[in-house]
Amino acid sequence: MKWRRNTLPAVLAAALSVLPPGRRNGYSHGGPTAVTEDSLSGAGGTAPAPDRPEPPSTGRPVEQGAHTAAGPPDTGSDRGEPRQRLRAWAELLRVSALFSVPGDALAGAAALGRRPGRGTALAIGASLCLYEAGMALNDWADRDEDAVDRPHRPIPSGRISPAAALGAAGALTAAGLALAARAGRPALAVATGLAATVWAYDLHLKHTKAGPAAMAAARSLDLLLGATATATGVRAPGGTSAPDNVAAAAHRGLPACLPALPAALVLGAHTYGVTAVSRHETQGGSTGTPLAVLATTTALAAAALRESWGRAPDRPGTTRAEADAGPVARRLDTGPLGKVTDPVRLLAVTLTGAYLRTAGPPLLHAALNPSPPLTQRAVGGGIRAMIPLQAALAARAGAPATALAVMGLVPLARSLARKVSLT
Repeated sequence: MKWRRNTLPAVLAAALSVLPPGRRNGYSHGGPTAVTEDSLSGAGGTAPAPDRPEPPSTGRPVEQGAHTAAGPPDTGSDRGEPRQRLRAWAELLRVSALFSVPGDALAGAAALGRRPGRGTALAIGASLCLYEAGMALNDWADRDEDAVDRPHRPIPSGRISPAAALGAAGALTAAGLALAARAGRPALAVATGLAATVWAYDLHLKHTKAGPAAMAAARSLDLLLGATATATGVRAPGGTSAPDNVAAAAHRGLPACLPALPAALVLGAHTYGVTAVSRHETQGGSTGTPLAVLATTTALAAAALRESWGRAPDRPGTTRAEADAGPVARRLDTGPLGKVTDPVRLLAVTLTGAYLRTAGPPLLHAALNPSPPLTQRAVGGGIRAMIPLQAALAARAGAPATALAVMGLVPLARSLARKVSLT
């Protein structure tokens, strides 16, 4: 027994002296050899998630060892650099939200009882350019704030320079106005007002109480841009260069896009609510705003199913296309819900339900738990809900083909949103 008492400590001391210094007592004590492999992240569990800032270093040896093991970034890779740069621009421009833009012009054309044409396509191109200009300008204006709240964004992370973002905003604005000019002077006038609203919002109005109203006005103007470009792109039945409905509107002293104004107001009201919620997406803490926006969303869905907003197919000055849409408009105007057996009306009800299903639950979750992640999810749901709302407005106007075409953008938007964040 005495021999065992004397030899056991000696054996343990010899065994500990053989072990490497980084593995004593089962813990890592620094050095490249101290990093264990993590099958999920591939870098010892320290790799940041996509589109998320890297966790700050606490100064512990295990973190220092993990970064040392990862080694310096491979700056000599010719294939990785263009891909990373492309991803940075996709994040800056939020390309996943682009699919919420074409439906504005298509809904505007449907509100006039017109089929999409050359003017509609030019309006879509102008809207896309102006929308992306606003995204680039937004991050340029918020670069100091993002450096604190969102350091992973392209500008504060250094992946895109502020000068490049500002230059892109200016170039995209010029391109949008040029496309609108091709659709005619009335479309250029609306596009100029839209561009001015976007720049005013990003540079000043965003941080004021007028911010949500300015953003709502921008979305409404976008729908009116599609309506105006579509109207000015239709020629008279005799083949003259003067558009028939523009001449009739001028004779009555009314703008050509006036029939699209109710749809523009509905879309603007939805945008107002989404913008109001987005003002709390970095800090959270607002319960009343998501609840109020949820109530507004329900009211807008009811408005999309109400009776006609004033389209009179047999009024004086009605064109042939408007007269052909008359039976559909009359069927849609039969009571608050119309004839549910009518295919067009059934489509409008279905699309309105899709709008509620997309926007409603995230808003309710944000109201119950006003944390930043759930608030950001509510904002993303509101952006995605614009597509079914646009489709519902088109179906409500008696344009089922246009409504289905707009809804065809949903799978594309959903797949791209998995790669690039909407907010």
